[in-house]
Amino acid sequence: MLVKEAPVIWNLLKGIVCVYKPAEITCENLRKALLAKICADLNNMECRSISERVVIEGNPLEKLTVNVVPNLADHPAVVGPRYLPDELPASWSNYLGWNTCGILLFGLREGTRTAKYLRENRPMRAYKLKGTLGKATDNGLASGKVVEKSTWKHVTKSHMEKLLSSIQSSHQKQMFQLCGVDLQSQTAYDLAVQGPIRPANSKVPLLYGIKCIEFTPPNFVIEVHCINENESYLTTFIHEIGTKLHSTAHCTALQCVRHSCFTLEDALLKKHFTLQNVLTNMEKCSIKLEENKDLLYQKSASLTSINTE
Repeated sequence: MLVKEAPVIWNLLKGIVCVYKPAEITCENLRKALLAKICADLNNMECRSISERVVIEGNPLEKLTVNVVPNLADHPAVVGPRYLPDELPASWSNYLGWNTCGILLFGLREGTRTAKYLRENRPMRAYKLKGTLGKATDNGLASGKVVEKSTWKHVTKSHMEKLLSSIQSSHQKQMFQLCGVDLQSQTAYDLAVQGPIRPANSKVPLLYGIKCIEFTPPNFVIEVHCINENESYLTTFIHEIGTKLHSTAHCTALQCVRHSCFTLEDALLKKHFTLQNVLTNMEKCSIKLEENKDLLYQKSASLTSINTE
């Protein structure tokens, strides 16, 4: 059944919405665009009626009449739209930088608690990082000023894969060192089988998996699975790859392709921001969270056990 009453729809807006954040737009501006579209669609629906007030008219010495009339002080033309973006609580569970595009999760109303849980649980994220060999820029990005040029034709895909494998191994070793556990011990094995190991310090970026998925010199694309990362760290990582390959490199694109159990297929594009699409997306996200609830709780338990160690 098609619901046309805005108050009914308003009560359904509680949960997680998965959207796609374009590059060169802030998370805050995308949040404002989403809330503005939701409220605009709500205001175009059947909102609550104008409240009424009692009016007593007539001569007190003769006869008085009591009438119930619409309260003009409650008219939308006086008080403004019924639904305003500022009245719809929304928070993101993961933050993407200015140059990063990809999956961004918003919690609406009661969904802000779920967004906070996902944020504090520090789920693993996957990125596709595009880089170019031969040039280094002052900010590590294609938009920066070129500060150094170098040769790159000596770099092969086997060199790239060997380097990435070495970096992944060093990060895996670092995971256990941060937990104060011997890599060859039974405790290390018991922690590893529980799930991805997370350090107690949320400021320490860790890479769980690194793979070169495309290599067409001087351009390359790598896929990184990580936690505690940020845009600056990922662009610096591309620069370090170029340095360790005895060349230079800068990042040309960053895309978050996975956040926890959410992938690009779940993300809602900005051009599709409509109330109906948001409700549909919210329902799909709710089902996906329910299906992966055990996995999410398992990750949280893994973190607790490591901190205990």
